[in-house]
Amino acid sequence: MRKLLIFIFLLSSFLSVNAQELNCEVVINTEQTGQSNLSVFRTLENSLREFVNQTTWTSKEFEPGERINCSMFITIKEFEGESFSGTIQVQSSRPVYGSGMITPVFNFNDEQFTFNYREYEPLNYSQNSFSNNLVSVVSFYVYTILGLDADTFELEGGTDYFEEASKIVNTAQQSGRAGWSGSDGQASRYRLNTDLLSNMFTEYRNTLYNYHRLGLDVMHKEPKAGKETIANALEGLKSMNSRRNNSLLLRTFFDAKAEEISQIFSDGPQIESPRLEQTLNGLAPRYSRNWKNLQ
Repeated sequence: MRKLLIFIFLLSSFLSVNAQELNCEVVINTEQTGQSNLSVFRTLENSLREFVNQTTWTSKEFEPGERINCSMFITIKEFEGESFSGTIQVQSSRPVYGSGMITPVFNFNDEQFTFNYREYEPLNYSQNSFSNNLVSVVSFYVYTILGLDADTFELEGGTDYFEEASKIVNTAQQSGRAGWSGSDGQASRYRLNTDLLSNMFTEYRNTLYNYHRLGLDVMHKEPKAGKETIANALEGLKSMNSRRNNSLLLRTFFDAKAEEISQIFSDGPQIESPRLEQTLNGLAPRYSRNWKNLQ
């Protein structure tokens, strides 16, 4: 009997470890409410942390070292009773092969974030139904993180995850909450997901793969070749930008990557930088200060 109990414990521990895809930091900032010490905020933060990190999001097995590092920084601006409104900043990263470097993949600020929450209310994701906006928004970003991470390892490897996020968009539209429909502006969850699945923005996803897997991941052994591949990957964004200038995905890419690109091309072996600087100024002029010292 004792051996059986030990076996069951080890098996459950194994399944629990391998079911966890994310290593996500969840932080809730409530300073703007003037009531930061309320227990409901601490309960919400802990519940969200457990929800994101302990839910089984995929059928794949993730070893502890393979879990995706990410963060969700939620700012509560207003609340009344069980009704909350604010913003959610979502970021993710991944390691670079052959080095101790961590590269940012996603950096997105969602300003259309409202939800209802009752303290100690359980948070559960259902694939085919809408339960509440808090669960839907957070689950949407989980699948977006999973998809973007997969795209950096395999060409268009994240499609299944983006399609799962699309199901969330479709079921959440019935709620009438902001961010889920085509009329909610150019920086909505609807727009982000639609563009990720659109052939019009294929270059964005191709660039994620070429930049990370064929560029960054080879720089530990071939730094110049890696830099050249990254430069070519960035050139690939030009055709997308010519079709849809200053698109959401283009802004999202450089919000995550501008500082890193500046660092990559400000040191190490030189490549043809005048054209690269011109390209980057055309793609992301608001980061022009980052492009001044490229080499």
